Amino acid sequence: MHTAYITHPDCLKHDMGKDHPECPERLRAIEDQLIASGLLQFLQHHDAPLATFEQLARVHAPHYIDKVKATAPKEGLAYLDPDTAMNPYTLNAALRAAGAAVLATELVLERKVENAFCAIRPPGHHAESARAMGFCLFNNVAVGVAHAIEKFGLQRVAIVDFDVHHGNGTEEIFHDNTQVMLCSIFQHPFYPYCGAHSGNAHIVNVALPAGTDGAAFRSAVTEHWLPALENFRPEMVFVSAGFDAHWEDDMSMFRLKDVDYAWVTQQIKDVAEKHAQRRIVSVLEGGYELHALGRSVAAHIKILSGL
Repeated sequence: MHTAYITHPDCLKHDMGKDHPECPERLRAIEDQLIASGLLQFLQHHDAPLATFEQLARVHAPHYIDKVKATAPKEGLAYLDPDTAMNPYTLNAALRAAGAAVLATELVLERKVENAFCAIRPPGHHAESARAMGFCLFNNVAVGVAHAIEKFGLQRVAIVDFDVHHGNGTEEIFHDNTQVMLCSIFQHPFYPYCGAHSGNAHIVNVALPAGTDGAAFRSAVTEHWLPALENFRPEMVFVSAGFDAHWEDDMSMFRLKDVDYAWVTQQIKDVAEKHAQRRIVSVLEGGYELHALGRSVAAHIKILSGL
């Protein structure tokens, strides 16, 4: 059983302008590091398909999907929010990013692979049901989770989100859906300035201060995430895999290292092995210092794949 690696050249064509941190070079940095580490050749490669309207509409309002499609420019940039722009190639990139999560879900649930990593952009976890924000157009992880529930009949699906920013979009989409548990650790107060007090029995938000290091992060996972996941007994685990809490990444003030991402991946893998028949889909979110991003993703995939 392999680890699937799902991406598409269209995701490189989405470009929000010079000096924007969410840039095409992010995916190149990941692939370069996977080649250098010898991992890439052992992964099962797939091209991301375009998500369908039906797949998107499970988590996004139809009028919002129409708005995104109508906003797509023929030239230049069109802004959905101050941080989130579309160029002529963005729509296809966004559809493939969501489609990657759908394909990953199918590959894992059909037992064609044990787990999957989606190397995609734009990211997704800030996208709400009817709102783009924070570099995100469609909520890729949410689309995958909804596909697992609607097409395959899963009853309990967990999302773990270790991006340094709170996944407000994922929370908004699943806040009242007890089939989905969201476990999120994030810097607070920090963009998007929410999440510290909005959790419930199946939304486990752990807000940590600037300066949080690996030891504090591991303690939070052990104290808050793992007991909640143990009680929930997920049938499948999705990961909003953001790597912007790395100490080298100036997008945040957390102090995580490559080994912390390997450690948390092992914790997720242990939960999936015990409760979810090892079924994991991991989807790229943030991570903006290119060298740190490449190394951290390689550490993550090394644990996922068992290589």
